[in-house]
Amino acid sequence: MDIMNISLKLFCAMVLLWTSATKALQAQPAHSFTFGEGLSFDDLLAGKHKGSALRWIDVNTSDTSWYKEKDKLVGKGWPIGVVRSEKMYQNFILEVEWRHMEKGGNSGIFVWCDAQPEAHNRLPSGVEVQMLELDWVNQHKVNGQEPPIAYVHGELFGAGKTTTTPDNPRGVRSKSIENRCLGVGEWNRYRVVCVDGTIKLSVNGKFVNGIRESSKRKGYLCLESEGAKIEFRNLKVISLGEGYILPEQVVDVL
Repeated sequence: MDIMNISLKLFCAMVLLWTSATKALQAQPAHSFTFGEGLSFDDLLAGKHKGSALRWIDVNTSDTSWYKEKDKLVGKGWPIGVVRSEKMYQNFILEVEWRHMEKGGNSGIFVWCDAQPEAHNRLPSGVEVQMLELDWVNQHKVNGQEPPIAYVHGELFGAGKTTTTPDNPRGVRSKSIENRCLGVGEWNRYRVVCVDGTIKLSVNGKFVNGIRESSKRKGYLCLESEGAKIEFRNLKVISLGEGYILPEQVVDVL
């Protein structure tokens, strides 16, 4: 009887260990990498200018969709999808340089994002900071008409289930009031200030767009892969102090 009890206990222990190991393996991301740096505004005030490495986790691209090349992160554009930041952010400043390597290239960065792709387009809900190459409007005429050039240089909008109020309305989206983006192969610099549901965007040194009253105000950052090669460099996230926020304005923790 004692031997049977010991055997049963050993069997149960082995089952528990196997279950725990299986869950741990399932919890591991398929692919992750580091790119960019994060620090707090208090760090900057204290004279610290070097932050910690930011970790990105694949959501629905692949382990060959993104690769590092010296100081750059290169996105090949396929499959369509996103990688997300390991951490969530509420109030922060995001700085990044980007350039498209193909005419008419399409990409962007999502902020306050749920990192949960929709079935119909493989993209998540959040506020998208648009990054289109200038020739996009020439390649996507509708009934012979070119879309407005304002569409390509830093349009801001609530994507998926996220809603926003535009500063410079183009329907529900907000367009930049001045075209400051450079074309294929040239570096553009975005500064994105995100505070309590309001976003202001600077393109190459000048603030030209904004949204407010975002339905989500804390979430993940996502880099978008949308069919064209794009390069990023000098990405920095500066965390600011937290503000008042309602539970429904925070995305689900992944």
